[in-house]
Amino acid sequence: MVSNWLITGGCGFIGSSLIKKLIEKSPEVNVRVLDNLAVGSREDLRAVCEFNEIGVGAINGSPVGIELLVADIGDDKAALAAASGADVVVHLAANTGVGPSVDDPRTDCATNVFGTFNMLEAARHKNVGKFVFASSGAPIGDLEAPPIHEELPAHPVSPYGASKLAGEGYCSAYYRTFKIDTVALRFGNVYGPGSKHKASVVAKFIKKALNGEACEIYGDGTQTRDFIYIDDIVDALILASEKPGIGGEIFQIATNKETTVGEMTDLLVSVLAKNGIKNVQVINREARLGDVMRNYSDTSKAKEILGWISKINLESGLEKAVRGFL
Repeated sequence: MVSNWLITGGCGFIGSSLIKKLIEKSPEVNVRVLDNLAVGSREDLRAVCEFNEIGVGAINGSPVGIELLVADIGDDKAALAAASGADVVVHLAANTGVGPSVDDPRTDCATNVFGTFNMLEAARHKNVGKFVFASSGAPIGDLEAPPIHEELPAHPVSPYGASKLAGEGYCSAYYRTFKIDTVALRFGNVYGPGSKHKASVVAKFIKKALNGEACEIYGDGTQTRDFIYIDDIVDALILASEKPGIGGEIFQIATNKETTVGEMTDLLVSVLAKNGIKNVQVINREARLGDVMRNYSDTSKAKEILGWISKINLESGLEKAVRGFL
Protein backbone atom coordinates (compact mmCIF):
# COMPACT_ATOMS: atom_id res chain seq x y z
CA MET A 1 0.00 0.00 0.00
CA VAL A 2 1.38 3.40 -1.00
CA SER A 3 1.59 5.75 2.00
CA ASN A 4 2.53 9.10 0.48
CA TRP A 5 1.09 10.32 -2.82
CA LEU A 6 1.86 13.33 -5.02
CA ILE A 7 -0.94 13.95 -7.51
CA THR A 8 -0.47 16.67 -10.11
CA GLY A 9 -3.71 18.15 -11.37
CA GLY A 10 -5.35 16.74 -8.25
CA CYS A 11 -8.14 19.34 -8.21
CA GLY A 12 -9.35 18.19 -11.62
CA PHE A 13 -11.90 15.57 -12.60
CA ILE A 14 -9.67 12.50 -12.51
CA GLY A 15 -7.47 13.74 -9.66
CA SER A 16 -10.30 14.54 -7.26
CA SER A 17 -11.99 11.23 -8.12
CA LEU A 18 -8.74 9.41 -7.33
CA ILE A 19 -8.35 11.22 -4.00
CA LYS A 20 -11.93 10.37 -3.05
CA LYS A 21 -11.25 6.67 -3.67
CA LEU A 22 -7.94 6.76 -1.77
CA ILE A 23 -9.65 8.26 1.26
CA GLU A 24 -12.39 5.64 1.08
CA LYS A 25 -9.73 2.91 1.04
CA SER A 26 -7.65 4.45 3.81
CA PRO A 27 -8.92 7.53 5.69
CA GLU A 28 -5.39 8.23 6.95
CA VAL A 29 -3.84 8.43 3.48
CA ASN A 30 -1.34 11.25 2.84
CA VAL A 31 -1.73 13.12 -0.44
CA ARG A 32 -0.02 16.25 -1.71
CA VAL A 33 -1.81 17.91 -4.62
CA LEU A 34 0.10 20.11 -7.06
CA ASP A 35 -2.33 22.15 -9.15
CA ASN A 36 -2.28 25.58 -10.78
CA LEU A 37 -6.12 25.79 -10.59
CA ALA A 38 -6.38 26.54 -14.30
CA VAL A 39 -9.14 23.92 -14.64
CA GLY A 40 -9.96 22.41 -11.26
CA SER A 41 -10.58 24.57 -8.21
CA ARG A 42 -10.26 24.54 -4.44
CA GLU A 43 -14.02 23.99 -4.33
CA ASP A 44 -13.71 20.89 -6.51
CA LEU A 45 -11.14 19.42 -4.14
CA ARG A 46 -13.16 20.49 -1.10
CA ALA A 47 -16.13 18.60 -2.51
CA VAL A 48 -14.27 15.33 -1.87
CA CYS A 49 -12.10 16.13 1.16
CA GLU A 50 -10.84 18.70 3.61
CA PHE A 51 -7.27 19.88 2.97
CA ASN A 52 -4.54 22.21 4.15
CA GLU A 53 -3.18 24.69 1.62
CA ILE A 54 0.59 25.02 1.85
CA GLY A 55 3.36 27.07 0.26
CA VAL A 56 6.60 25.78 -1.19
CA GLY A 57 8.51 27.01 1.85
CA ALA A 58 6.31 25.02 4.21
CA ILE A 59 7.18 21.66 2.64
CA ASN A 60 9.53 19.61 4.76
CA GLY A 61 9.26 15.93 3.99
CA SER A 62 6.22 13.75 3.35
CA PRO A 63 2.66 15.08 3.01
CA VAL A 64 0.48 15.03 6.11
CA GLY A 65 -3.18 14.33 5.42
CA ILE A 66 -4.35 16.11 2.27
CA GLU A 67 -2.21 19.07 1.22
CA LEU A 68 -2.73 21.51 -1.66
CA LEU A 69 0.22 23.32 -3.22
CA VAL A 70 -1.00 25.89 -5.75
CA ALA A 71 1.77 26.02 -8.33
CA ASP A 72 2.46 25.08 -11.93
CA ILE A 73 4.26 21.98 -13.19
CA GLY A 74 6.28 24.38 -15.34
CA ASP A 75 7.91 25.69 -12.13
CA ASP A 76 10.80 23.30 -11.55
CA LYS A 77 11.39 24.52 -7.97
CA ALA A 78 7.74 23.93 -7.03
CA ALA A 79 7.84 20.50 -8.69
CA LEU A 80 10.97 19.58 -6.73
CA ALA A 81 9.46 20.70 -3.43
CA ALA A 82 6.18 18.94 -4.11
CA ALA A 83 7.91 15.58 -4.68
CA SER A 84 9.56 15.66 -1.27
CA GLY A 85 8.65 12.55 0.72
CA ALA A 86 6.41 11.04 -1.98
CA ASP A 87 6.34 7.31 -2.65
CA VAL A 88 4.58 7.76 -5.98
CA VAL A 89 3.88 10.62 -8.39
CA VAL A 90 0.61 10.35 -10.30
CA HIS A 91 1.06 12.87 -13.08
CA LEU A 92 -2.36 13.99 -14.34
CA ALA A 93 -1.75 17.71 -14.93
CA ALA A 94 -1.77 18.44 -18.65
CA ASN A 95 -3.03 20.52 -21.50
CA THR A 96 -5.79 18.15 -22.62
CA GLY A 97 -7.51 17.60 -25.91
CA VAL A 98 -6.79 17.80 -29.60
CA GLY A 99 -8.56 21.12 -30.20
CA PRO A 100 -6.55 23.23 -27.74
CA SER A 101 -3.31 21.71 -29.03
CA VAL A 102 -4.15 22.67 -32.61
CA ASP A 103 -5.11 26.19 -31.54
CA ASP A 104 -1.97 26.69 -29.42
CA PRO A 105 0.68 24.01 -29.98
CA ARG A 106 3.36 25.99 -28.12
CA THR A 107 1.41 25.97 -24.85
CA ASP A 108 0.59 22.31 -25.36
CA CYS A 109 4.29 21.52 -25.71
CA ALA A 110 5.34 23.66 -22.75
CA THR A 111 2.79 22.03 -20.44
CA ASN A 112 2.86 18.43 -21.60
CA VAL A 113 6.52 18.04 -22.51
CA PHE A 114 8.44 20.38 -20.21
CA GLY A 115 5.91 19.96 -17.38
CA THR A 116 6.30 16.18 -17.51
CA PHE A 117 10.08 16.55 -17.69
CA ASN A 118 10.01 18.75 -14.57
CA MET A 119 7.99 16.16 -12.65
CA LEU A 120 10.29 13.33 -13.70
CA GLU A 121 13.32 15.37 -12.65
CA ALA A 122 11.65 16.09 -9.31
CA ALA A 123 10.98 12.38 -8.85
CA ARG A 124 14.61 11.59 -9.66
CA HIS A 125 16.11 14.13 -7.25
CA LYS A 126 13.67 13.24 -4.44
CA ASN A 127 14.13 9.47 -4.88
CA VAL A 128 10.49 8.77 -5.69
CA GLY A 129 10.20 5.11 -6.63
CA LYS A 130 7.11 5.13 -8.86
CA PHE A 131 5.84 7.56 -11.50
CA VAL A 132 2.45 7.03 -13.17
CA PHE A 133 1.88 9.11 -16.30
CA ALA A 134 -1.57 9.82 -17.73
CA SER A 135 -1.23 9.39 -21.47
CA SER A 136 -3.70 8.81 -24.30
CA GLY A 137 -4.27 6.83 -27.47
CA ALA A 138 -3.42 10.03 -29.39
CA PRO A 139 0.31 9.17 -29.84
CA ILE A 140 -0.63 6.26 -32.13
CA GLY A 141 -2.52 8.47 -34.57
CA ASP A 142 -4.99 7.42 -37.24
CA LEU A 143 -5.39 3.66 -37.79
CA GLU A 144 -7.42 2.14 -40.60
CA ALA A 145 -7.97 -1.00 -38.55
CA PRO A 146 -7.92 -0.48 -34.76
CA PRO A 147 -7.77 -1.52 -31.96
CA ILE A 148 -4.79 0.35 -30.58
CA HIS A 149 -2.32 -1.77 -28.66
CA GLU A 150 0.97 -1.11 -26.93
CA GLU A 151 3.27 -2.48 -29.66
CA LEU A 152 2.02 -0.29 -32.50
CA PRO A 153 4.39 2.34 -33.91
CA ALA A 154 3.41 5.90 -33.02
CA HIS A 155 2.39 8.37 -35.74
CA PRO A 156 0.58 11.19 -33.91
CA VAL A 157 -1.79 13.36 -35.92
CA SER A 158 -2.22 16.25 -33.48
CA PRO A 159 0.24 18.30 -31.40
CA TYR A 160 -1.52 16.80 -28.36
CA GLY A 161 -0.62 13.30 -29.55
CA ALA A 162 2.97 14.41 -30.14
CA SER A 163 3.29 15.92 -26.66
CA LYS A 164 1.90 12.80 -24.99
CA LEU A 165 4.28 10.67 -27.04
CA ALA A 166 7.16 12.82 -25.78
CA GLY A 167 5.96 12.22 -22.22
CA GLU A 168 5.94 8.47 -22.81
CA GLY A 169 9.44 8.71 -24.25
CA TYR A 170 10.77 10.57 -21.23
CA CYS A 171 9.11 8.03 -18.92
CA SER A 172 10.89 5.23 -20.77
CA ALA A 173 14.21 7.07 -20.55
CA TYR A 174 13.88 7.77 -16.83
CA TYR A 175 13.09 4.12 -16.18
CA ARG A 176 16.01 2.81 -18.20
CA THR A 177 18.56 5.42 -17.16
CA PHE A 178 17.54 6.46 -13.65
CA LYS A 179 15.62 3.31 -12.57
CA ILE A 180 12.40 5.14 -11.67
CA ASP A 181 9.49 2.73 -12.11
CA THR A 182 7.56 4.74 -14.67
CA VAL A 183 4.20 3.51 -15.97
CA ALA A 184 2.23 5.18 -18.78
CA LEU A 185 -1.53 4.66 -18.89
CA ARG A 186 -3.19 5.48 -22.21
CA PHE A 187 -6.69 6.54 -21.25
CA GLY A 188 -9.71 6.25 -23.51
CA ASN A 189 -12.32 9.04 -23.54
CA VAL A 190 -13.01 9.50 -19.84
CA TYR A 191 -16.44 10.64 -18.63
CA GLY A 192 -18.54 10.64 -15.48
CA PRO A 193 -19.86 12.79 -12.62
CA GLY A 194 -17.56 15.61 -11.62
CA SER A 195 -16.45 16.35 -15.17
CA LYS A 196 -18.11 19.77 -15.41
CA HIS A 197 -14.83 21.46 -16.37
CA LYS A 198 -13.92 18.95 -19.07
CA ALA A 199 -14.25 19.83 -22.74
CA SER A 200 -14.51 16.18 -23.82
CA VAL A 201 -17.54 15.18 -25.83
CA VAL A 202 -19.73 13.57 -23.14
CA ALA A 203 -19.29 16.37 -20.60
CA LYS A 204 -19.70 19.03 -23.28
CA PHE A 205 -22.90 17.50 -24.65
CA ILE A 206 -24.46 17.14 -21.19
CA LYS A 207 -23.67 20.77 -20.36
CA LYS A 208 -25.07 21.99 -23.68
CA ALA A 209 -28.24 19.94 -23.28
CA LEU A 210 -28.82 21.29 -19.78
CA ASN A 211 -28.37 24.83 -21.12
CA GLY A 212 -30.79 24.25 -23.99
CA GLU A 213 -28.01 24.48 -26.59
CA ALA A 214 -27.42 22.23 -29.59
CA CYS A 215 -24.90 19.40 -29.32
CA GLU A 216 -22.40 19.75 -32.16
CA ILE A 217 -20.79 16.66 -33.70
CA TYR A 218 -17.64 17.45 -35.68
CA GLY A 219 -17.93 15.31 -38.79
CA ASP A 220 -20.69 12.87 -39.70
CA GLY A 221 -20.69 11.00 -36.37
CA THR A 222 -19.20 7.78 -37.74
CA GLN A 223 -15.84 8.47 -36.08
CA THR A 224 -15.28 6.04 -33.21
CA ARG A 225 -13.99 6.38 -29.67
CA ASP A 226 -13.56 4.19 -26.59
CA PHE A 227 -15.61 5.77 -23.79
CA ILE A 228 -14.51 4.80 -20.27
CA TYR A 229 -16.18 5.63 -16.97
CA ILE A 230 -14.20 7.49 -14.30
CA ASP A 231 -14.34 4.73 -11.65
CA ASP A 232 -12.57 2.34 -14.03
CA ILE A 233 -9.82 4.90 -14.62
CA VAL A 234 -9.33 5.40 -10.88
CA ASP A 235 -9.03 1.64 -10.33
CA ALA A 236 -6.33 1.46 -13.01
CA LEU A 237 -4.39 4.35 -11.49
CA ILE A 238 -4.34 2.72 -8.07
CA LEU A 239 -3.30 -0.67 -9.46
CA ALA A 240 -0.50 0.91 -11.52
CA SER A 241 0.70 2.89 -8.50
CA GLU A 242 0.78 -0.08 -6.14
CA LYS A 243 1.82 -3.03 -8.32
CA PRO A 244 5.58 -3.75 -8.25
CA GLY A 245 7.70 -4.84 -11.19
CA ILE A 246 5.95 -2.93 -14.00
CA GLY A 247 8.48 -0.13 -14.54
CA GLY A 248 8.81 1.01 -18.14
CA GLU A 249 5.44 -0.40 -19.20
CA ILE A 250 2.61 1.21 -21.19
CA PHE A 251 -1.00 0.09 -20.81
CA GLN A 252 -4.14 0.83 -22.81
CA ILE A 253 -6.85 1.74 -20.28
CA ALA A 254 -10.21 1.72 -22.00
CA THR A 255 -13.16 -0.63 -22.57
CA ASN A 256 -12.05 -2.53 -25.69
CA LYS A 257 -15.33 -1.44 -27.30
CA GLU A 258 -15.60 0.69 -30.45
CA THR A 259 -18.49 3.16 -30.31
CA THR A 260 -19.28 5.81 -32.89
CA VAL A 261 -19.81 9.33 -31.66
CA GLY A 262 -23.26 9.15 -33.25
CA GLU A 263 -24.14 6.01 -31.27
CA MET A 264 -22.93 7.57 -28.03
CA THR A 265 -24.96 10.71 -28.77
CA ASP A 266 -28.14 8.76 -29.46
CA LEU A 267 -27.71 6.87 -26.19
CA LEU A 268 -26.97 10.07 -24.28
CA VAL A 269 -30.03 11.82 -25.74
CA SER A 270 -32.15 8.87 -24.59
CA VAL A 271 -30.66 9.00 -21.08
CA LEU A 272 -31.20 12.76 -20.91
CA ALA A 273 -34.84 12.30 -21.91
CA LYS A 274 -35.35 9.75 -19.11
CA ASN A 275 -34.07 12.41 -16.72
CA GLY A 276 -36.42 15.12 -17.98
CA ILE A 277 -34.09 16.79 -20.51
CA LYS A 278 -36.08 16.40 -23.74
CA ASN A 279 -35.88 17.66 -27.33
CA VAL A 280 -32.09 17.85 -27.38
CA GLN A 281 -30.92 19.19 -30.73
CA VAL A 282 -27.94 17.53 -32.43
CA ILE A 283 -26.19 19.15 -35.40
CA ASN A 284 -23.15 18.22 -37.47
CA ARG A 285 -20.24 20.53 -38.11
CA GLU A 286 -17.15 20.26 -40.29
CA ALA A 287 -14.59 17.74 -39.05
CA ARG A 288 -11.78 19.26 -36.95
CA LEU A 289 -8.09 19.29 -37.78
CA GLY A 290 -6.16 16.66 -35.82
CA ASP A 291 -9.10 14.36 -35.04
CA VAL A 292 -8.66 10.69 -35.92
CA MET A 293 -11.42 8.64 -37.54
CA ARG A 294 -11.24 5.42 -35.54
CA ASN A 295 -9.97 4.94 -32.00
CA TYR A 296 -10.49 2.14 -29.54
CA SER A 297 -8.15 -0.02 -27.49
CA ASP A 298 -7.11 -3.60 -26.96
CA THR A 299 -6.86 -3.82 -23.16
CA SER A 300 -5.62 -7.42 -22.89
CA LYS A 301 -2.19 -6.36 -21.56
CA ALA A 302 -3.77 -4.43 -18.69
CA LYS A 303 -5.90 -7.47 -17.87
CA GLU A 304 -2.95 -9.85 -17.95
CA ILE A 305 -0.35 -7.78 -16.07
CA LEU A 306 -2.34 -5.32 -13.94
CA GLY A 307 -5.32 -7.57 -13.34
CA TRP A 308 -7.52 -4.71 -14.53
CA ILE A 309 -10.67 -4.69 -16.67
CA SER A 310 -13.32 -2.03 -17.17
CA LYS A 311 -16.56 -2.79 -15.33
CA ILE A 312 -19.04 -0.01 -16.24
CA ASN A 313 -20.85 -0.23 -19.58
CA LEU A 314 -21.65 2.91 -21.54
CA GLU A 315 -25.39 3.09 -20.83
CA SER A 316 -25.05 2.77 -17.05
CA GLY A 317 -22.05 5.10 -17.09
CA LEU A 318 -24.00 7.77 -18.97
CA GLU A 319 -26.87 7.39 -16.50
CA LYS A 320 -24.47 8.07 -13.62
CA ALA A 321 -22.83 10.94 -15.48
CA VAL A 322 -26.13 12.71 -16.28
CA ARG A 323 -27.35 12.37 -12.69
CA GLY A 324 -24.06 13.85 -11.54
CA PHE A 325 -24.73 16.99 -13.57
CA LEU A 326 -28.31 17.50 -12.40
